[in-house]
Amino acid sequence: MSTIEGAAPAPAESRTSGTAAPGRSTGLRKRFFGSGEKPGFLTYGLLLAFLLSSAYPLWWSAVIGSRSNEALGETWPPLLPGGNFWTNVGEVFDTIPFWLALGNSVLISCIITVSVVGFSTLAGYAFAKLRFKGRDGLMLMVVATMAIPTQLGIIPLFMVMRTLGWTGEIGAVVVPTLVTAFGVFFMRQYLVDVIPDELIESARMDGASMISTFRHVAIPAARPAMAILGLFTFMTAWTDFLWPLLVLDAGNPTLQTALSQLQSARYVDYSVVLAGAVLATLPLLVLFVLAGKQLISGIMQGAVKG
Repeated sequence: MSTIEGAAPAPAESRTSGTAAPGRSTGLRKRFFGSGEKPGFLTYGLLLAFLLSSAYPLWWSAVIGSRSNEALGETWPPLLPGGNFWTNVGEVFDTIPFWLALGNSVLISCIITVSVVGFSTLAGYAFAKLRFKGRDGLMLMVVATMAIPTQLGIIPLFMVMRTLGWTGEIGAVVVPTLVTAFGVFFMRQYLVDVIPDELIESARMDGASMISTFRHVAIPAARPAMAILGLFTFMTAWTDFLWPLLVLDAGNPTLQTALSQLQSARYVDYSVVLAGAVLATLPLLVLFVLAGKQLISGIMQGAVKG
């Protein structure tokens, strides 16, 4: 009896150690690495690290922009904002024509965005769904222009603008970028798969014209791609610096070229410069906040339809 009583607990321990330990290790592995349906701690940790590393430069600019220039010489860089932000902002307003530059940047970015999205959607639909002679060759030429560096065309383009008498005018910034090769290529690659040829043929059999087919078939299907292209085009136009610096004068600048005037003196007050940089970044942050939900819903709608 004693032998049986002493030997009975052993199988129970072996059963516990043989089944429960692998279950715990599997559960820990799923929590750390995640499963096919739910991400794990490692995924969230990497996303948090990417978020902090991306947001830190903007936060550091805001911290230095709210302090004096002596904050850059401290042994340990400050991590919390100071109390000089509005003083530095007032210095920015007194040094550069901020509101004129802001209005020019908004006007230029909006015109370029609407134009690029509209023309790129039209051209992308034509290259994707219309059959005409030389279509593939023309598309190859459009893609080939993307391999040419932008700096190579600056001098000829500046000579054209000077001949037309557009130097110093906003049109010199807007007209050369009314349509882009990347926008045409992006919309063509999106529309070539998202719109079935049978849908276009059925619309034509119902008596729809080419413009009506584009309006009622292509545009609803292209809205997610149009939203993405519009967002990136606005960002590119807003942050463009080289071409507006060359073709515009100091009396009619964009926001980016106006900010360069803050560091043109012999002594540079970086707290004022970074305060101006934060002000120039705020419109983009507002745009992401306002358009982020619509952008994500448009992408998800396009993915479900596809």
